[in-house]
Amino acid sequence: MNALRNKVQLIGHLGADPESKEIEGGKKLVKFSLATNETYKNSAGEKVTETQWHNLVAFGKVADVAEKYLNKGSEVVVEGKLVTRNYVDKEGVKRYFTEVQVSDLLMMGGKPTS
Repeated sequence: MNALRNKVQLIGHLGADPESKEIEGGKKLVKFSLATNETYKNSAGEKVTETQWHNLVAFGKVADVAEKYLNKGSEVVVEGKLVTRNYVDKEGVKRYFTEVQVSDLLMMGGKPTS
């Protein structure tokens, strides 16, 4: 059960093309955003769709695949874990952000038309 303690699975569409950069030791880091949608009916019976945006980061072979094959609008299934990091901004305030560190990626559907 240890493997299930910090596990995230998302299905959604990329909001922009992945951004790639090289980090320490020549490793590749790819960042991208993913939109997930949830649709439900409200109390008035109207259909409502809520979109959540997720920040994702990938390393190694997963980063290579994301950089080479993913584009804005691509539909993907990702699996990974939540990672919270922090930094100090220009005003000296400590800021926190959470992202999904992707360990597995599955491309869905055909090539996007956008």
